[in-house]
Amino acid sequence: QVQLVESGGGLVQPGGSLTLSCAASGGPFGTFVVAWFRQAPGKEREFVAGSRWSGGATRVADSGKGRFTFSKDRTKNTVYLQMNSLQPEDTAVYYCAAAYNLRQPELVDRARYNYWGQGTQVTVSS
Repeated sequence: QVQLVESGGGLVQPGGSLTLSCAASGGPFGTFVVAWFRQAPGKEREFVAGSRWSGGATRVADSGKGRFTFSKDRTKNTVYLQMNSLQPEDTAVYYCAAAYNLRQPELVDRARYNYWGQGTQVTVSS
């Protein structure tokens, strides 16, 4: 059974940075796709960034381009989301999600993911 555990959320001032981590267990992960989503109060859960576990292009939502970096350490079965220049509108619960065998266009579709972490709160406020 695949399990995903996020960490690294917290309170940060506008313009600050945070790095989220997602530790995966219960693979195999060969054909895995792993992504970050976020959900703000009263809004739908939206795609932030994601990539195939085995490599290939990383996709980042327009809201995060130039500020968010998705990376992975396969030796630790962990993916990261480095977030810079955070703004109040980035406040949300951030979720790690995974699925097997998604095509590139499907990365952004939350309905395609069947493994989810518990979420970690990110609050950007002065």
